[in-house]
Amino acid sequence: MKHYQSYLIDLDGTIYLGKDKIPAASSFITQLQTQKIPFAFLTNNSTKTPQQVVANLAMNHDIKVEPQQIITPSDATAEFIKQQNAKSCYVIGEQGLKTAIYNQGIEYNEINPDFVVVGLDTDVTYHKFEVATLAIKRGSKFIGTNADTNLPNERGLVPGAGSVISMVETATQQKAIYIGKPERFIADYALEKLHWQRSTTAIIGDNYHTDIECGLNASIDTILVYTGVSTKEQVAQFKQQPTYQIDSLHEWSL
Repeated sequence: MKHYQSYLIDLDGTIYLGKDKIPAASSFITQLQTQKIPFAFLTNNSTKTPQQVVANLAMNHDIKVEPQQIITPSDATAEFIKQQNAKSCYVIGEQGLKTAIYNQGIEYNEINPDFVVVGLDTDVTYHKFEVATLAIKRGSKFIGTNADTNLPNERGLVPGAGSVISMVETATQQKAIYIGKPERFIADYALEKLHWQRSTTAIIGDNYHTDIECGLNASIDTILVYTGVSTKEQVAQFKQQPTYQIDSLHEWSL
């Protein structure tokens, strides 16, 4: 078992299940903090700002961290758009995504934006889909925050951002440019922002198709914990295996 110098840790399904705590999570984070091992949360959830994520962790899961320890697909998407020198966007998404993008000075545009960005939106409407579809048909570039079809919470596996994005893909007959896990971009963004070394960092997560494939795509070691989406039976079928597999964060020795 390798001892890593830093960890990128998933949230949904790894640290909590919606409003429900995952028992080992809080003690694992406390161990990292006690041993002064750097860590950050690498989430695929674009709905909340880092400040809102921090507040949720503190109030509901007994975990106290700083906003700079939260890496979201919203921030990574905003950075990607910034690198493209975009001037305007139309966004389907919630506060976390809209704040990250529009705080960059990007203008709101429904007609001919440089980019249409689609993320999880629990109040999505036909009108929003219509605006996004027409803009993409007119030539706007199409970004999806992440491809998660489902999101684990206390009720089970509910629709994720990928389910919303797929409707726009179907309507436009165009594949989105994805930013979040499992894409390499968000992992590279996190390492650069945090000034961490790739070879001494591990990604911890519960979903093979997002967390583990992100590590594989970015050449970062992975630790799959069976507390969320993926099952041992599913993972056994894949040619590329996680670096490590555990049933609980209690099993991981720092």
